[in-house]
Amino acid sequence: MVTTPATKLTFEEYLTYDDGTGCHYELVDGSLELMNPPTIEHFLIADFLDTSLKAEIKRLGLPWLCLREAGVRTGRNKSRLTDLCVVTIEQARELMNVSAVFQTPPLLIVEIVSPESIKRDYRYKRSEYAALEVPEYWIVDPLETKISVLLLEEGLYEETVFAGSQKIESRTLPELAIAPEKVFVAANLE
Repeated sequence: MVTTPATKLTFEEYLTYDDGTGCHYELVDGSLELMNPPTIEHFLIADFLDTSLKAEIKRLGLPWLCLREAGVRTGRNKSRLTDLCVVTIEQARELMNVSAVFQTPPLLIVEIVSPESIKRDYRYKRSEYAALEVPEYWIVDPLETKISVLLLEEGLYEETVFAGSQKIESRTLPELAIAPEKVFVAANLE
């Protein structure tokens, strides 16, 4: 059972909240929601994508960073933790010595689906990231072995689903050549 403060937290209180447990929380309408520790599969997928995105950013010489578990403010008293996000160095510089919760939209957000995050990743974060105007959002789903790439068009996401050997089409990194099967094979320990 997870215990969180009975009172609602403001976004500002969330930025400095520490219950001493080392647990990670998202802020949803002023309430803390515990994020379960990831599986090894989740870690391996995140590592593969992190390495791939960083390599492409470096290859292109872009002034961007790929960060793990950074926060993104998605509402007045709402903040989500991303699995990966790509931000400009300028965005990162603004948060250099404070909690890494971006209040401006990252260029790209990647979420990796787990059994307990299906609704959160496909529904809630999708609408929150669109409202924040995150231009590109990937939903990496090892349960269905597919990757959904959502591109913001006139305030709503247009979704393209990639599976197997199809190359993911990214507007943010158009020359990135990754197939979903490579992402999911990276999670195997054989």
